[in-house]
Amino acid sequence: MDAFIDFFLQWGYVGLFVASFIAGSVVPLSSEAIVVACLVPPLQLNPWWCLVAATLGNVAGGTTCYWLGTLGNLEWIERYAHVKQEKLDRAQRFIQGRGAWMGFFAFIPLLGTAITVALGYMRAHWPTVLLSMTIGKALRYAALIWGTLGVARLF
Repeated sequence: MDAFIDFFLQWGYVGLFVASFIAGSVVPLSSEAIVVACLVPPLQLNPWWCLVAATLGNVAGGTTCYWLGTLGNLEWIERYAHVKQEKLDRAQRFIQGRGAWMGFFAFIPLLGTAITVALGYMRAHWPTVLLSMTIGKALRYAALIWGTLGVARLF
């Protein structure tokens, strides 16, 4: 696993974008660990560019989940997104009546993929999903970066 993370770290912002893309899609990966590694020595990348790279990558990855949901093929959703019918039903009930703005919660670990797939499956308004997903993911990364830098100043 260390070699895997080292690969992303060697590529700096591009590696962070790719790792965040993968983490935002259907592949389980902790982009948060890579963001933290990019902020502390030896890399100490610019926090603003880390925020941009991680957010854009994670939103692009989340977009793949949305479009998988729009295909409407439950077998593919279960196989590729690893979202079982029960989890999809639960996400749909969570979203029902609230609309595309529920994309804000796509940053939630484990449930975020199901929410994004369900939004696609329900054909939620794409521009609103994109905006709400971007806001949620950007705020999550901003809090992570702010917290990491705060803790790093203590040492």
